[in-house]
Amino acid sequence: MAGNPIFQRLELLTGPAAVAILQRSRVAVFGLGGVGSWAAEALVRSGVGAVTLVDNDVVCITNVNRQLQATTRNVGEPKAAALAARLADLNPRCALTPVQKVYEPATADGFDLGSYDYVLDCIDSIANKVDLILRTRAAGTTLFASMGAASKLDPTRIRVASIWETQGCPLARIVRRKLREAGFDGDFQTVFSPEVLPPVATTSVACGTHKCFCPDFTPADGGEHKDWCATKKIINGSAVHITATFGMFLAGLVVQDALARTDDFPVA
Repeated sequence: MAGNPIFQRLELLTGPAAVAILQRSRVAVFGLGGVGSWAAEALVRSGVGAVTLVDNDVVCITNVNRQLQATTRNVGEPKAAALAARLADLNPRCALTPVQKVYEPATADGFDLGSYDYVLDCIDSIANKVDLILRTRAAGTTLFASMGAASKLDPTRIRVASIWETQGCPLARIVRRKLREAGFDGDFQTVFSPEVLPPVATTSVACGTHKCFCPDFTPADGGEHKDWCATKKIINGSAVHITATFGMFLAGLVVQDALARTDDFPVA
């Protein structure tokens, strides 16, 4: 039987060895938006023993349609702390570490990527995303990455593939190019979809302007709060049934990898 009855039904499916591996695993989720927040919840519900939650942003009212921790009651609160509070209710034994910090080349040395068993890349910023990929693979840590989840409505088109085998995803195309430019010849699994829908509606309120919905925020440590919306040329629409599915796929890759490391792995 599972040491924690919360995971008894999972153990019936995977066997005790996989659950034990998950309970010993340390996972870092970078980016707690529409994809990363759901991935983090699925990890905790799957028995992962330690989860680090990395995001420097705060909850915005426009996050409520797709981000797990976002509600109308916690607008303005740090995303990492809000998500950690929710996840603690699911499994109090899980070691949750919220980190309210942006991952970027300037802060990368503050993250010990080699200390994790898995890193989930759910970052939107291309430069930061590529840097995280390069450093994670250099550290020898297993990486699973999300490509673009915005501008999509059909969940049946979501796929898992090597970064080099992704097709039709504009973000994946840019990431591949940047990796080649950096001399990267490794590999990792991604979640992507070739669907790209044009916007069918506009809004009179533009993120990043004086009419923006996003709340003003000053970090407790006095550091800089990065307004990601203000850096984007276009704000793409997104739907929770897509972003959450991307997140579930990422968490599923962690579970499947743990199962593959046991003698219980099914042979087709």
